[in-house]
Amino acid sequence: MTILKGIAWNHTRGFTSVVACAQRFEELHPDVTIVWEKRSLQAFADASLADLATAYDLIVMDHPHTALAATEGLLLPYEDWLPEGFLTNQAANSVGGSHGSYRFQNRQWTLATDAAAPIATWRPDLIEKHGLTLPETWEDVLDLAKRGFVSVSAFPIDMLMHSYTFCAALGHAPFSTDVGVAPNEILAAALTELRKLVALCDPACLDRNPIRTAEWMSQSSNPRAAYCPFAYGYSNYSRPRYAPFILKAGGLVTFNGKRLRSTLGGAGLAVSSRTQHPRVCMDFAAFTAAPETQMGVYFQSGGQPGHRAAWTDDAVNAASNDYFCDTLQTLDESLLRPQFPGYMNFQDAATPVAHACVSGTISPSDAAVEINRLYRNYLTASHP
Repeated sequence: MTILKGIAWNHTRGFTSVVACAQRFEELHPDVTIVWEKRSLQAFADASLADLATAYDLIVMDHPHTALAATEGLLLPYEDWLPEGFLTNQAANSVGGSHGSYRFQNRQWTLATDAAAPIATWRPDLIEKHGLTLPETWEDVLDLAKRGFVSVSAFPIDMLMHSYTFCAALGHAPFSTDVGVAPNEILAAALTELRKLVALCDPACLDRNPIRTAEWMSQSSNPRAAYCPFAYGYSNYSRPRYAPFILKAGGLVTFNGKRLRSTLGGAGLAVSSRTQHPRVCMDFAAFTAAPETQMGVYFQSGGQPGHRAAWTDDAVNAASNDYFCDTLQTLDESLLRPQFPGYMNFQDAATPVAHACVSGTISPSDAAVEINRLYRNYLTASHP
């Protein structure tokens, strides 16, 4: 009997999906048992991959960890274990940059089994009840917020991610130079836009991550639950009978005449270099990432697939209020975070600075200077 241990994260999207895949894999391979554990969404972003790779065979991980994991030899590269044709299919069917986000030094370290980015969500019943029109521009969003009909996930990490969105909207692709995320004046202006929105929303937004935001919006009768301009998407809340009220999902509004671009998230399945059962781990990873599984048991058990075939599948969309086809363009246009071993240290250090700025504790100009200083320091440390 082969026993594998896996670590995922604590939401239906991240946990029951891989548990169901493990159950089906075990039925097909009776000599294999896969035991999954889960960690919080915050630990999903922050947990040490070195510790996880020591304790688990299979790891569901976030793509900004890839460079460090590869550099430290924590994971097995898929090229050594899976057919070239399989990986070619995964690349050709990537949702946005999901597949490529797990590549480093020309090796594939993780399979993109889950895809996500900040999208817009709204409550159709509240939109109708209050006679609202869905916003099309950023000015429309701010106006709707002034009228008391907007909420946003203003959790610390999300505010940093959304600052990248507005840097791009202001004409400077984030991380395109070594000066920082963007020139100080651009980053300060980006943070100012976020600060405008947060000031018009309930202060409770500052403590709500995307899961808590979706939970609140899908249960509350508060008018502020009517519309959220951007939060990392969870298709579960667009599925019938998952929550008291359905959330409809769609793309982002325009800013200065161009559609906003959100920052890619999602998750992937990696195999620890410490595993004693690499062949079985790789077979399970390939099974989970295969289009048939992604459209089938993975999605049906609450997962948010990473394979494009699932996002364009009629049955998947019919079961999720067209969540996937209505947000695919947003995923395809999403921004990628940079790949260097110190990026996660930068993100951890910069997150509270961005949050302090949008909550009004420090000025956008001071926050921009500090965030850019942190970026240069961690980039230099990674490339001395």
